[in-house]
Amino acid sequence: MKTYMPKAEDIERSWYVVDATGVPLGRLASEIATILRGKHKPAFTPHLDMGDYVVVINAEKVVVTGKKWDKKLYYHHTGYPGGLKATVYKDMAKKFPERIIELAVRRMLPQNRLGRKTFKKLKVYRGEKHPHAGQNPEPLEIKKYREEE
Repeated sequence: MKTYMPKAEDIERSWYVVDATGVPLGRLASEIATILRGKHKPAFTPHLDMGDYVVVINAEKVVVTGKKWDKKLYYHHTGYPGGLKATVYKDMAKKFPERIIELAVRRMLPQNRLGRKTFKKLKVYRGEKHPHAGQNPEPLEIKKYREEE
């Protein structure tokens, strides 16, 4: 038997919309990374960009567990000596809630050219509205934290 290798022109991409309301950050990021990478498809090939597009809405309503709200830090460097800056999660959530999800997903993708190309298929928005209604995205359910029965 021969192994099937999909060609770049044979890859079909679909669009998904994810509501981040009440979903833990890590669970959300890992599910999104799987879809962006294309691992949910039976013809997954590690060296090709097989993934689908993901639109995340309500980015400001994502939750974190434990004491991460006060203790989780995001670092960046200004480029100058001694220029390491740290931002607490709660400040980042108020100013840039989209960036929190983007950073979590980016760090779960491969750290190479393919990962950078794959990351461009992620669209994150604050609030309910997004400009991708023309692509007819399918809703994607992600299990919430302590779901009420």
